[in-house]
Amino acid sequence: MTDLNSSLCITSVYSTALELAGIEVPDDKDSADPIVKALAVKKLGCAKTDRTVILNPDAVAMWVYQKYTEKFVQAHLCSDVSVPKLSVMPSVTPVCFASMYSGVMPEIHGIRRYEKPVLTVETIFDSFIKAGKKCAIVSTSGDSISMIFLNRNMDYYIYDTVEEVKAKALELIERDEYDLTVIYNGNYDSTMHRHGPEAPESLAELDDNISFYKELSDKIDSCWSNHNVFFGFCPDHGCHEIDGGCGSHGLDMQEDMNVIHFYAIKKL
Repeated sequence: MTDLNSSLCITSVYSTALELAGIEVPDDKDSADPIVKALAVKKLGCAKTDRTVILNPDAVAMWVYQKYTEKFVQAHLCSDVSVPKLSVMPSVTPVCFASMYSGVMPEIHGIRRYEKPVLTVETIFDSFIKAGKKCAIVSTSGDSISMIFLNRNMDYYIYDTVEEVKAKALELIERDEYDLTVIYNGNYDSTMHRHGPEAPESLAELDDNISFYKELSDKIDSCWSNHNVFFGFCPDHGCHEIDGGCGSHGLDMQEDMNVIHFYAIKKL
């Protein structure tokens, strides 16, 4: 396993999405991803993205990618770049997504343990809304993304099952109403907690995450030929095996902190 500790934190997702969309980034936020910025300049020139779609598969670790690289073939083919990212501590879901979508560290946004209060700091959703853009979250009920970003002037599509989430996300792309769409998929995380990160059941859910990323990519290609799109596959943290063959995360260790993100810029 390669020790990475990327200098690019998951907090960079906030500023990257804003800069590509031509929205001013507040001074207190983490910098945008320089690799994605360079990619956007190469593909779009001075143009900006007018659609952003981010899929958040939970707990997909860099070491899982390194060990099972062949499972990520479709993710590579749907993307322009893959970028190693560093998570935040504690490496648990609400803390990580609060950091990813506020652009600041836990001591600033305020979620510092596994709890799901509604964030009061400015998030990606607030910034897009202030810029006159429409936002939507598509998530399973009770999960962090469905709870910590509530009380905004945006649309929430919250369902009991991952299959319902996937169907609605594809429908929203076809409807073409939202400038920013964030989609959560927790099936790998929930399965690896029960069976372990490398169990056949868990790896089957990983395959499903990647297949859904391809489905989203194909739907964007078929429905949004008139848009410039920023598209991402952005896990929040990694995972590791614990006693009893189950999976866990939350520690300051390579397995939990190192993740891989995939990004595409789709040009009209």
